[in-house]
Amino acid sequence: MSKYNDVTQHISKHLPELGKHIPDVMKHFSGLVSTGVQDGALDKKTKELIAIGIAVANRCDGCIGFHTKTLVELGVKEQELAEALGVAIFMGGGPSAMYAAETISTYKEFSAK
Repeated sequence: MSKYNDVTQHISKHLPELGKHIPDVMKHFSGLVSTGVQDGALDKKTKELIAIGIAVANRCDGCIGFHTKTLVELGVKEQELAEALGVAIFMGGGPSAMYAAETISTYKEFSAK
């Protein structure tokens, strides 16, 4: 199994446990995620491309896994992802370049399924 597949499965397994301890927080977080990516002036794909840029700039492995998987499911092209990663790199510098490379690798992992 791949790194980011493992990461997303691991986190998904433990989120319900966290929800038992802080149900209101997790309920509201889930609602925020759902409403935050709904189509509006920006479509869901565009919002997910923004999210992946933020995930890379903040170096969040779980976020990279979940958002890359969603982008693959939404049919994003690798070049679209690469250009969003380019924005993350100029906003986040060298560390973002390293995570951008990981994100391309993750895209290939999830696309291969």
